Amino acid sequence: MVSSSRPARWQVLLAFAIIYFVWGSTFLAIRIGVREVPPLLFAAMRFLTAGIVLYAWTRAKGVASPRRREWAGAAMLGALIFVVDYGLLFWAERRVPSGLAAVVLATIPVFMSLAEILFLRTQRLTLRLGLAMFAGIGGVAVLVNPSVGLGQAPVDARGAGALMIAAISWSVASILPRKLTLPDSKVMSSSAQMLTGGAMLTLAAALFGDFKGFSFRAVSPGVWLSLAYLIVAGSIVGFTAYVWLLHHESPTKVGTYAYVNPVVAVLLGYFLGGEALGPRTVAGTLLILVSVVVITTTPKQPKSTRPTQEPELVET
Repeated sequence: MVSSSRPARWQVLLAFAIIYFVWGSTFLAIRIGVREVPPLLFAAMRFLTAGIVLYAWTRAKGVASPRRREWAGAAMLGALIFVVDYGLLFWAERRVPSGLAAVVLATIPVFMSLAEILFLRTQRLTLRLGLAMFAGIGGVAVLVNPSVGLGQAPVDARGAGALMIAAISWSVASILPRKLTLPDSKVMSSSAQMLTGGAMLTLAAALFGDFKGFSFRAVSPGVWLSLAYLIVAGSIVGFTAYVWLLHHESPTKVGTYAYVNPVVAVLLGYFLGGEALGPRTVAGTLLILVSVVVITTTPKQPKSTRPTQEPELVET
């Protein structure tokens, strides 16, 4: 719900700049980190630390700790979002450029629309939606299909496949809150999900051998800096700005980060990360972004009735 009291314009612009550029830049920070730190361990370090800080901050503000059923619901979402989605993202970024990882994950609205059409029955398949979803999947095909040359090598198939699974996992996690018991406070709910997800990532890192032969002393200062950036700017500041914006701006405006983040990630990967930006990357990115824009701006049209209402946007 949009707040009736309007904040200063500079505050709104700053908050949008954070979710646009900070969240878009986290993909490059992840790629820097996983070059030296095993992916699951690096993800665990980020989200367990951020989860502890957010949980402690929320409790200090007087918000009640989740009940047992709420912890169970948060843990289920934490497994889907942080273990599966982010765990696969961190793993894939050892094989896929950071910009393209952001582009492939931008297909989340495609899978959300499919779920709403096939399972939730809250959306009706129209020609517009069908073409948009086809464009999104077509964009991924352009990026990974070796027969589509365009003078550029295709994306690693295993990395792209992991990212597609990650996108599906996030889509499922976006649906489940309607079925789960979660804390009333959005911040407490998110901190509980991050905390439980970080704990499960730590366990997964141990099970997959990420600790074996790894020395924290061997990690370069640049990687520690990228981790600090992901924890403070990406998880804590970015999330705070996002929740604040939801109280002062419409979800449609706030959801525009879904269009901007992949572009920011691709440009930063090219200019700062030395990643390729050829015709294949441009074509695949444009197809996916067109798909996202069309899907997230299409009014809901349930099968039973066809009211025009503001579209819901996926939180990423």
